[in-house]
Amino acid sequence: MSRVGKMPIAIPTGVEVFVGADTITVKGPKGTLHLATHPLINVSVSGSEALVEPADTSRIARQQHGLRRTLLANAVQGVFQGFEKSLDVVGVGYKVNVQGNIVVLNVGYSHPVNFVLPDGIQAKVENTKISLSGCDKRLVGEVAAQIRQVRAPEPYKGKGIKYSGEIVRRKAGKSGGKK
Repeated sequence: MSRVGKMPIAIPTGVEVFVGADTITVKGPKGTLHLATHPLINVSVSGSEALVEPADTSRIARQQHGLRRTLLANAVQGVFQGFEKSLDVVGVGYKVNVQGNIVVLNVGYSHPVNFVLPDGIQAKVENTKISLSGCDKRLVGEVAAQIRQVRAPEPYKGKGIKYSGEIVRRKAGKSGGKK
């Protein structure tokens, strides 16, 4: 039995969890998330706790046990607190602006790159730092990865878009002339 899956999920006040036939709906102050259920996993909500249990001892049920518990815990945390990812834009002349739900990136190309944010994701910009926030952990991470992909950091000068706290391995570059 999964060690992660055995732990109950604490449901804070203001968050509601509804278990349906094929979806689990988690509603909170930051939004609403829908999770697909698995036929080999049973979810029960009692008071301020949710418990995820496998229906049998098959290999697939054991595999899904910890996964489904983690997905539900992330959904509860997302609608209550939300998730945030930060990106740093490094480079001379590199600029970032937010216009509504569009992030405008000037990162060394001959044209600005317009990145349209999906519903449920908000962006804030301070100088060259982009902060993405939302209630869906997967979506926040995916949007951050797509923005980083516009100009990934290069290893010689470290220019590009990187996650805050990411360490870019640097290369030495060309050596002097050979004699």
